Amino acid sequence: MKKMKLVMVGNGMAGVRTLEELLKIAPNLYDITVFGAEPHPNYNRILLSPVLAGEQTIPDIILNPLSWYAEHGITLHLGRKVVDVDRRRRIVRAEDGTEAEYDRLLLATGSTPFVPPIPGKDLQGVIAYRDIADTEAMIDAATKYRHAVVIGGGLLGLEAANGLMLRGMQVTVVHIGRWLMERQLDESAAQLLQKALEARGLQFKLGAQTQSLAGGDDGRVKAVRFQDGSEVPADLVVMSAGIRPNTALAEKIGIHCQRGIVVSDTLQTVTDPRVYSVGECAAHRGIAYGLVAPLFEQGKVCATHLAQFGIGRYLGSQTSTKLKVTGIDLFSAGNFMGGADTEEIVMSDPFGGVYKKLVIQDDKLVGACLYGDTVDGSYYFKLLREGRKIHDIRDKLMFGESNIGDTGHEGHSKAATMPDEAEVCGCNGVNKGTICKAIKDKGLFTLEEVRKHTKASASCGSCTGLVEQLLMFTAGGDYSKPPTKKAMCACTDASHQDVREAIRAQHLLTIPDTYQALGWRTPNGCASCRPAVNYYLISTWPKEARDDPQSHFINERSHANIQKDGTYSVVPRMWGGTTNSSELRRIADVVDKYQIPTVKVTGGQRIDLLGVKKEDLPKVWHDLGMPSGHAYGKTLRTVKTCVGSEWCRFGTQDSTSLGIELERVLWRMYAPHKVKLAVSGCPRNCAESGIKDVGIIGVDSGWEIYVAGNGGIKTEVAHFFCKLKTAAEVVEYAGAFLQLYREEGWYLERTVHYVNRVGLDYVKAKVLDDAAQRKALYDRLAFSLDGEPDPWFEFEKAGVDLRQFETLGA
Repeated sequence: MKKMKLVMVGNGMAGVRTLEELLKIAPNLYDITVFGAEPHPNYNRILLSPVLAGEQTIPDIILNPLSWYAEHGITLHLGRKVVDVDRRRRIVRAEDGTEAEYDRLLLATGSTPFVPPIPGKDLQGVIAYRDIADTEAMIDAATKYRHAVVIGGGLLGLEAANGLMLRGMQVTVVHIGRWLMERQLDESAAQLLQKALEARGLQFKLGAQTQSLAGGDDGRVKAVRFQDGSEVPADLVVMSAGIRPNTALAEKIGIHCQRGIVVSDTLQTVTDPRVYSVGECAAHRGIAYGLVAPLFEQGKVCATHLAQFGIGRYLGSQTSTKLKVTGIDLFSAGNFMGGADTEEIVMSDPFGGVYKKLVIQDDKLVGACLYGDTVDGSYYFKLLREGRKIHDIRDKLMFGESNIGDTGHEGHSKAATMPDEAEVCGCNGVNKGTICKAIKDKGLFTLEEVRKHTKASASCGSCTGLVEQLLMFTAGGDYSKPPTKKAMCACTDASHQDVREAIRAQHLLTIPDTYQALGWRTPNGCASCRPAVNYYLISTWPKEARDDPQSHFINERSHANIQKDGTYSVVPRMWGGTTNSSELRRIADVVDKYQIPTVKVTGGQRIDLLGVKKEDLPKVWHDLGMPSGHAYGKTLRTVKTCVGSEWCRFGTQDSTSLGIELERVLWRMYAPHKVKLAVSGCPRNCAESGIKDVGIIGVDSGWEIYVAGNGGIKTEVAHFFCKLKTAAEVVEYAGAFLQLYREEGWYLERTVHYVNRVGLDYVKAKVLDDAAQRKALYDRLAFSLDGEPDPWFEFEKAGVDLRQFETLGA
């Protein structure tokens, strides 16, 4: 039977969950095409806050990688916004002209951030907080500016403020309400939250009316002004004042919208039965839901009707909010504010950071607000939904389910007392029985395994503690012995260490050979495993295994750093941070010739040319005539130096010469992750050697080496490694350490994490205590780097495909 055609507009969590449900029950009914306005596959929008805070990365929050779409035969158009739909001819059209025919159309366009009409809202530095691009813009701003203002004291606003604060900014939260998160918390809980956040360094202006945003001569925002005449400085303003259903496309094509795209109980639009809608853009019985759990419920019902089963109705959702705001657990459900005809049971322990309020009406629990201790939130929500009379448990109700006598398990843990049908993960609708069955049947021992097989704890993460309790309760003693290895990715069960050992033991030289030898599930791997396997091959068998350019990320393929506007930055190498008039003239000429808009001195003592067009990159490299700075790859980035004894009256050693020598020895070195070095000529440490992968500090009697430092989001002070007398010894010892890291580090593992994993004593035994092994490590490093090409000038040898720089149609 010929397949029908399903087109989905939007590539977010609600829409893709609908496709997942559809593929479960009718995998062969449709040819599916998906249009996503963002250049990313489906990701967990809830986890953007941990990305902003530096706790996770973009790859960590991807829910459905590109391989998932390919595996299910889904045609995916990323970065293509749909601008029109011809409902008569049933054709979807994107802004670049891409078209797709449909038999069924699913609108999952989500929501857009509400930006209040404040004068100055269009200034540079004023952004909303809704997607990956916004998150990356905020991370970038935090590296350049000091003062941030977040307008909106809801969940997203507080998460944005916390993330920016963790990245070093001074942050003020402006909120028009009398207390924070008034939709989720009562005033008492909100005051506890505010006090806790103020103790961490956040500042607040509540009940504040923003009058305007003031800008400077450069067109960038400089301050936020209020109606009372006061103002606060602001180099960055984040608008987090709520969201609105994204109905622009639906309205344009004549679909009825009112508070969202109006849908029936089958999630069909009331205008056109061939057009369905789910998610934040949909309005069901006058309500547009913004929480994950209702949207996933919609997806399940919608899938049954797309599958032509004709069953299932979405009748709306009773919602609860279980959140973790900057590490503080919160829960609310129902009428937690109470009223004249309700009564309240309250427990408040401000010193202990716990607040609980239960609202009762007609002998039923009708609302709950919890701060600090939310373990019984699911139980209270269950009572609220069931409408059960609570007179027989009222005296114990405040103390949670485990203390309720009718459970028959007094004193047991929360996990033990829960019935199998009790919901654990509200976002994904997963109950205790499902989780426990998966743990038993599939032999699960870790939280990651439970997330993979059940999706519990995989969305907002607020039920993580309860899922861990279920693991301990179900797996028993085995829970304390989880597997010590973690698979590289979904393509394999092999860990990074398994792959490294197999490549060495079996003398594997190509990616296909490695996949075959280790039984890869997907023949071509994915964006996570291909770069890692490629690196392991070339670092284990230099001169034998050939580098595969297509297994590198975009920056490494183009040998420049892609910027958020699609242009690139170029950083020519300057040995030890030194340069001369000839190089500076060439740089200036290139800037003028190619109209490069920004020239910036980096923290690593280099000159960064920002805004280079991709098609100009080969010509820029040629005209600069300087070696690659490798500022784009998992490589040696820079060796930072001070002026040392040659010029400084405090200098004890010639740091500049040693820095130049180290950089010339190591500059072609690829590694599991970026590597930064620094050489300071005296203990005053002007080159910041104490927070580098390898830091060298000159002292009266020679040099001190420090290893495994990190100056990133979470600063790690380097470990003292050894003390040496000569510069030649420094080069050998530093090179041996880096070669050990190159041979044993896991891909995307910084030196700090490598040393933490294997232990500093292990590294010292390999490099310091065994002279023969140290020399062998250094010799292997020299062998692997000998003859490595400069990708800017040895295109063919470096495997640079120059076709990537050609303009299409040229």
